[in-house]
Amino acid sequence: MKDLEEKFPRALWVRLFVYVVVGHLFAGFIYLLFEVGAKQ
Repeated sequence: MKDLEEKFPRALWVRLFVYVVVGHLFAGFIYLLFEVGAKQ
C-alpha cells in the first residue's frame, strides 16, 4: 500500500472519493425523480 501512496498523492484519493460520493448522490437523485415520476 505504501507504493500505491507514493504513486498517487493523498489529494488525488480525496478528490476521487469526493467524485464517487457526489456521483452516487446525483445518480440517486435522478433515480428518485424517475421513481416519483412513474407513480404519477
